[in-house]
Parts: sequence; C-alpha cells; structure tokens
Amino acid sequence: MRLFKILTTVLVTVLFAACNFTEEIYFNEDGSGKMSIIFDGSEMMQMIPESDSTQLDKAIDSTLVFKDLLREKKDSIAQLSPEEQAKLKKLENFSLHMKVDPEGGVMNFDMYTDFKKVSEVNDAFNTFQNASAVGPIAGGKSMPGGATEETTTVNYSFEKNIFKRETVILDQELFEKSLDSLASAEMFLSSSTYTFKYHFPRRVKSTNIEEATFSMDGKTMVHEVNFLEMMKDPESMVIEVELEK
Repeated sequence: MRLFKILTTVLVTVLFAACNFTEEIYFNEDGSGKMSIIFDGSEMMQMIPESDSTQLDKAIDSTLVFKDLLREKKDSIAQLSPEEQAKLKKLENFSLHMKVDPEGGVMNFDMYTDFKKVSEVNDAFNTFQNASAVGPIAGGKSMPGGATEETTTVNYSFEKNIFKRETVILDQELFEKSLDSLASAEMFLSSSTYTFKYHFPRRVKSTNIEEATFSMDGKTMVHEVNFLEMMKDPESMVIEVELEK
C-alpha cells in the first residue's frame, strides 16, 4: 500500500533531513485529554527525488485507525516475534492522519489519541517512530534493517495540580551506540526542532522552563528546543508545570 511506503520513507529519512516535531497535549479539568505527535515534513518532501517510488501523482488526505488495522491483520500479527507484536500493541489506541500534497510541498503526519490519564501515553514519540512496523502486515515495506531498539522512555504525570514530563535512559550502552548513528546526520539535524505545546484547564502558576512562552490567558505553554540537542541529552529535558488552584 502506498500509504505505508510513504510512512516508512518518512521514518527512515527523519534522521537524515531537517525535521520539525510538535508534541501537543490538551488537558481537561479531570486530567483526561488528547495527545498529538505532529511531524512537519515539508523540507523532507523537497528531498525525495521525482524518480522515488514513494512520490505521488496526486494528493493524499487519509486517516488510519490502528485499532481497526490490527484487528483486521490479527492473523499476520500472530506470526510476528513477541517484540514486534508488543510494538504494534502500543499503536492500538492511536490514529494517524496523513496529508501529502506534492504540488504544494506538504507532508504532514499527526498521530493522536485520547487518554483518561496522561500516563497512558507514555513514550508516544517512540510509538510514532515504530509506526513503520505496520508496513509488512498491511502490504507495505518494513524499515530497512528493522526498527531500532528503544533506548529511552518518556514518562508523563499530572497529579495534585502539577504536570511533569521526564525522559529515562533504559540502557546506557545502547543509548551511546544510538548517538554514534546520529553523527553522520548532525549537519541536517542541527536545524531540526521539537516543540512542546501544552494546553491546561487553568492558568500556569510556575514552570521550571524559563524560555517557555504563554498564551494571553496563561493556559497554553509553548517551548521549542533543538531536536539534536534533545536527542543527545534526553534526560536533561525535564518539564514541570504547576497550575493555579
């Protein structure tokens, strides 16, 4: 399926082209909400040669509901390794909206889900990267060399009026090896960004992020960082926000 060939190309190319991600969360008063991992691949779109098989002759505006796909392909999934099945299981509650317009130079992906507690979407960025695992079971191609092993995890909490996001390195040795693989892409990634955009039900009272900006009503917080720097030192990216009572 062309959809999955394009998706796989995006996830392979992401480490070799300037890219811009947005991690956006909407919170309700009871702690429930919605998360989106948004990828803007407009610069990448310009790098894909016209001869590439993933190039489109017409625009695509499509939404994939992973739960439906996994149910439809359950027999094929049962033949995968336990590790691959676990990665697909993480996708179950997400949907993916993909909009690609070759003429307009647009390539946007929005992977989103609702949650009752924000901890339900722990490690959403890794889940986005592992979305290429749907390729083989849906008639597409897998990522060359297989999906990379996860070396970090991101944890979220929103309790007693305080929101927190922190990254934990799972395996230091594997993490350092993953940094070596980034070396060849530093020139491209140096201009890539990762934006945190959080919408709270009440005004922000305080945060540990001095560079953060806020909406006029004080309920939306935005913080943009260099993607490469965050990848090199993920544990330094700790966000804490206290809301007014």
